[in-house]
Amino acid sequence: MRYELMETTRRTLDRAAVEAQRASRTPALAAGVAHRGDPLWTAGVGAADLADPSVPLGPDTQFLIASNTKTFTATMVLQLRDEGRLRLDDPVDDHPPGSTHPGVTVRQLLAHASGMQREPVSPEFWDTLEVPDAERFVEDWNATERVLEPHTAWHYSNLGYLVLGEIVAHADGRSWAESLRARLLDPLGLRRTTLELQAPAAGLYYVPPFTDAPVDEHVLFTGILAAAGGLASTVADLVRWHAFLLDPDEAILRKDTVSEMLEPHAVPDPGLNVAWGLGFGIMRREGRSWFGHTGGAPGGITGVFSDRESGLTGVVLMNNTGAKDPAATAIGFGEEVATNDAPPLEPWTPGAAPAPELLPLLGVWYSEGSAFEFRVQGGRLQAVAAGADPSTPPAVFTELGPDEYRTVSGRERGERLLVRRREDGSVRMLHWATYRFTREPLGFSERAAD
Repeated sequence: MRYELMETTRRTLDRAAVEAQRASRTPALAAGVAHRGDPLWTAGVGAADLADPSVPLGPDTQFLIASNTKTFTATMVLQLRDEGRLRLDDPVDDHPPGSTHPGVTVRQLLAHASGMQREPVSPEFWDTLEVPDAERFVEDWNATERVLEPHTAWHYSNLGYLVLGEIVAHADGRSWAESLRARLLDPLGLRRTTLELQAPAAGLYYVPPFTDAPVDEHVLFTGILAAAGGLASTVADLVRWHAFLLDPDEAILRKDTVSEMLEPHAVPDPGLNVAWGLGFGIMRREGRSWFGHTGGAPGGITGVFSDRESGLTGVVLMNNTGAKDPAATAIGFGEEVATNDAPPLEPWTPGAAPAPELLPLLGVWYSEGSAFEFRVQGGRLQAVAAGADPSTPPAVFTELGPDEYRTVSGRERGERLLVRRREDGSVRMLHWATYRFTREPLGFSERAAD
């Protein structure tokens, strides 16, 4: 399945990129849309460096990506969990030596559900912009305030990701930066994702609201701040990063771990169109769920979002401190392609004959008076509610043993499906997540036929 962009779509995207650059009054904007890492469209609008017109502006131009760095930090935490070096429900006090904030867990920090204050201990942090001293970080962490009870509200915390960076370093036995290089950047070939801006790079600017004269910014999130927002990257590298997240190499990160990271843990939006997983935001647009992150730093505003179903990724990088709505901009680029340039449908193709033991399980079963269809596709047993929207993912089962299956995705994920037989060996009923499924609709007080 390959996307082929129409010329009208390219023109629409080109215009949308210019509109976004104008609305944000950003000296430079770099953008792109890709399908599972395959670039479909890129754009560079404006001037990368106002003092040097020779600096190129395109998919390999570096920008500060700010809090998009958090997606890398979160992924390393999950790698360490998969290796058994930590648990998500570990108290933070189990990791950085000397931490004394009881009840704060790794999972809470990943999902911004800990209730811890937003920024490092200094109340003047955003005034002084002084990098906290790494040698006394744990002391400063112990002095910070838990401003909300955990899980009562989504409360974004840069501080939480500074702590996660220290947890990565402690669990991995090396610095966060060394872990990042060895675990993600080198294996994925992200050579233009670095801790310092490397040429060609966009300048860093702030454009005051009542003039059109940019002011230079000179702030980089270095040292202990880096784990929350210190990286620089490019459209090309971020497309490659999200291509990995869409289809991870299991030698680096398990596919089911990515799915776990994208399960909602907190819902900051009363309209339920925005949720937060473990390191990633999830935004619902036009029936699609886009996962990713935004970033905001002095001279760097970014948005990178992907849709797992279509495999599309939208990226926008800007170099004005006050740039507008990077999430909506990046998703809007992706939506333009998803809506107008969907690839041709693949024809239906026949599958292999079902395993003999699955044949008696196929067809319609009833539970609580509702019909469910059990079927085999691609050799695997599946179940869907009768009449469900065709886009609803089915429950998929894998065999554990004779007459016992585990739900590995979809409805009732994780629950067992048990086959109950009569004395003659025929199937009498099913028990799925302990609920009975019979061939005829029954009330709870009615017995199934023998």
